[in-house]
Amino acid sequence: MDPVFAIVACGVLTVLILAGVAVLVVRYALTGAASRDRAGILRAVAEVVKAVRGRR
Repeated sequence: MDPVFAIVACGVLTVLILAGVAVLVVRYALTGAASRDRAGILRAVAEVVKAVRGRR
């Protein structure tokens, strides 16, 4: 296997895994939440994602 292809494939796989985890976190956080609370929950999840990515 070509090393460049392996590096690119690992990068793409990492992005897909992180995106899937973010979707699952949002689904879990919004389950059973009232409509008035959803904006705050989404804002908090966005802060966590930013912190994990190192932008904060």
